[in-house]
Amino acid sequence: MKNKIILTLLLFASILQAQEQKESYSFSLKQAIEHAIQNNYSVINANRDIEAAKQKKWETTTIGLPQINGAVGYVNNFELQKSLIPAEIFGGTPGTFQEVAFGTKHSMNASATLSQLIFDGSYLVGLQSAKTYLKISENAKVKTAQEIKEIVVNSYGNVLLADESILILQKNKGILEKTLSDTKEIYKNGLIEEENVEQLQITLSSINSSLENVKRQKTIANDMLKLILGINLENQLSLTDKLENLTLSNLDLAVLREEFNVTNNIDYQIGQNLQTSKELLLKLEKSKALPSLGAAVNFGYNAFGNEFQFFTSNQKWLNYSNLGINLNVPIFSSFGRSSRTQQAKIALEQSKTQLTETEQKLRLQFEKSKSDYEFSLEQLSTSKSNLNLAERIENKNQIKFTEGLSSSFDLTKAQEQLYSAQQNYLQAMLDVINKRASLEKLLNKN
Repeated sequence: MKNKIILTLLLFASILQAQEQKESYSFSLKQAIEHAIQNNYSVINANRDIEAAKQKKWETTTIGLPQINGAVGYVNNFELQKSLIPAEIFGGTPGTFQEVAFGTKHSMNASATLSQLIFDGSYLVGLQSAKTYLKISENAKVKTAQEIKEIVVNSYGNVLLADESILILQKNKGILEKTLSDTKEIYKNGLIEEENVEQLQITLSSINSSLENVKRQKTIANDMLKLILGINLENQLSLTDKLENLTLSNLDLAVLREEFNVTNNIDYQIGQNLQTSKELLLKLEKSKALPSLGAAVNFGYNAFGNEFQFFTSNQKWLNYSNLGINLNVPIFSSFGRSSRTQQAKIALEQSKTQLTETEQKLRLQFEKSKSDYEFSLEQLSTSKSNLNLAERIENKNQIKFTEGLSSSFDLTKAQEQLYSAQQNYLQAMLDVINKRASLEKLLNKN
């Protein structure tokens, strides 16, 4: 019994600890965007790409800076190399040869080399390429952040849409349950037919099914938003903005009058950097026809002996030093360099064409996004008017049904029309938010 109590207490403590480890988050849309840009996995990797590009830039820069290398070598000649020399040198028979071994059994060399690149055209192009590579990485981060912002707006809106849908369905369910209860009482008194009750039961079943489905959709939408925000799925997340307030803050006719500056768009900037990279590639191929010049200074010591005594005071070390200059002049490559240069020119022309195409596509996208946003504003106004009409129609049919002036079929039709108008209005509010986000993405607005 005592052991059971201890186990129960331990289990209870572990549950409490697990609950304490769960974090709770509460975000407005603006806060959610800021949190996602800082914590989303794609943005984190984009920051790492920029850091890697900075390191690559420095790596390229160091190629033209002084380089110092040290080397230590040891050779054990356990069998000395032999040569043949005329035997008559040692008083032997003329015309014969004598084997002679040259060298010592042990030898060691220690040296240091200072090298410096004096001129290389490809190095200069490499420096420019490293800067362009960094710009490309920075552009990729900006594009990632913009896409994350748009995804957060859409996902945040989906959760709010689910919340509002649940509230409306619960309200509709409550009204319908009361109507069904009253109708059953009237039926018991024999004043109406049973099919009136059955028709309302069918409508109530449909409402219940829709309500459960929206609840499941909210869970999925909420988890999707957590994933985008970089939050553990087991943590709690609550949203402080309301769908209607968020919609009102996105009603802005001034944005429709803004001029589209294509050079501010990140996709166009990426296209420009792509063209720059192709220009540098062409420069690189041309630079390979230029001579390269480098210099190196060597300092070193050699030691020899038939006994391994290199680390004793008796060992004699022989120093040496030299200066070398290397000039490499390309002369003839069987037109290989010319072929690579022509390929680079073709790639550059292709990038120019792609940039022009990108510009035209972006202008078309802007016009479409502007039209979509304007249409969403019109749909919001229309759906709100339709909702007001549907509410009045449903209310009138509710009164008529209660007074026995209309059948349950008429009431059901009015209710379905109201439910559809309610969902259309919620979707219209969400469309305004999403279309505004798409338009601001093209305009490169923060």
